[in-house]
Amino acid sequence: MKGKLSGQLRALFAPRDMTQGEPWRRIAEFAVPMLIGNFAQQLYNTADSIIVGKFVGDNALAAVGSASPILNFLLALFVGVSTGAGILVSQYFGAKDREALSKTIGNCITLTALVSALLLVAGPLVARPMLALLDTPASILNWCEEYLVIFFVGGAGFFFYNILSGVLRGLGDSLSALGFLLVAAALNVGLDLLFVRRMGVAGVALATVLAQGISAALCFLRLRRMREVFSLDRASMRPDRQYVARVARLGLPSGVTQAIFSMALMLVQSLTNSFGELVIATNVIVMRVDGFAMMPNFSFGQAMTTFTGQNVGAGRIDRVRQGARQGTLLAVGFALVLTAAILFFGQTLMGFFTETEALIDLGVRMMRILAVGYVVMAVMQSMAGVMRGAGDTLTPMWISLLTTVGLRVPIAYGLAYFTRSEAYPVGRPEAIYISALCAWIMGALVNFIAYRKGRWRARVREYSGTEVGGGAG
Repeated sequence: MKGKLSGQLRALFAPRDMTQGEPWRRIAEFAVPMLIGNFAQQLYNTADSIIVGKFVGDNALAAVGSASPILNFLLALFVGVSTGAGILVSQYFGAKDREALSKTIGNCITLTALVSALLLVAGPLVARPMLALLDTPASILNWCEEYLVIFFVGGAGFFFYNILSGVLRGLGDSLSALGFLLVAAALNVGLDLLFVRRMGVAGVALATVLAQGISAALCFLRLRRMREVFSLDRASMRPDRQYVARVARLGLPSGVTQAIFSMALMLVQSLTNSFGELVIATNVIVMRVDGFAMMPNFSFGQAMTTFTGQNVGAGRIDRVRQGARQGTLLAVGFALVLTAAILFFGQTLMGFFTETEALIDLGVRMMRILAVGYVVMAVMQSMAGVMRGAGDTLTPMWISLLTTVGLRVPIAYGLAYFTRSEAYPVGRPEAIYISALCAWIMGALVNFIAYRKGRWRARVREYSGTEVGGGAG
């Protein structure tokens, strides 16, 4: 009995072959644990905000939120490497190419170490100048800088967790990453409570860095135990220009997309800062709740990338369209349920972060503006996930450029300008959220059109007839 149970557990946490069985079932088996994992990861930032808001104050809450866009921008290219790695891993795993799979994973680990060292040196040097460029209020400037510097100095855990969990997901194992995140999230909350009373905002950053480092170590140990699937030794980790170039070709468009998105958020953050501390703090709360509402979309988007990548690698092109349709319907269903829950319990959720009534009322009003967008984003992320899994990472990049820089930023500033009044001298804060909703709707429409008629079909034909894991262009 014990041996049977042990075998079932090993099968549960083993790499998952998504080229067999009902597509919707394979997608759900992958996406649901990842959704729970994303929930746990969102707890990092949410716990930071709740604890710092309750124990330090609303200005400290604003400081954590103002630092986030800069952190996201400087880490964007690294996230792109993680995306490229996940796509290649899924394709090579589907093709059962052990040598290519081993070298891809090993080179990603080496590349991560180099990026970690670079940001360790450069990050603290650019933190304060970038905060100044964003017109960060003087009342929270020092707190913002402390928060960022600690993240950069101890950021290796974050970098390695993202790359290693991306590898696990490419192998179809979303359950292991889930378990490691749950452990790290619980540890993060405990350390937050321990450090914040003594160190304030800096303590929150330190707690998160330590928790992420532990989750990265657990991911590495899990990969070391997958010897039957790939090899992780010095030979595989030795830099190989061929594999680094493949990861870069697939990952850089995703990294540029993240950089563009983060840059747009920085521009919007500059506008948000002009509204003052009350709106800044409200925006932090809304973005934390927004993170939970977005989780089904990002989870199913990643599931579609892995599903598509494995089936392209295995030559099972017939399953890609079927999986795209079924996966999108699942994503929309999850988004509807979670969005309804957030709207229904919105005021209660806002109350976890602060007791200031003005903050709670303004936050609820802004969440209602964004509500429809979460369902729309389910379609956008699913379609983009299929295109990325097929190797077409350029099309989602250009769509992101169009919707975030070309649409969201001008709408935000334009609405703020045209709604100026005596009561709102710099415009109404609703401009920030209306612009986001418009960008999401346009992004979903363009992604759907690109999926129906786009270049990802050519990428599928190329992979099915030539080498798996070729370039993104």
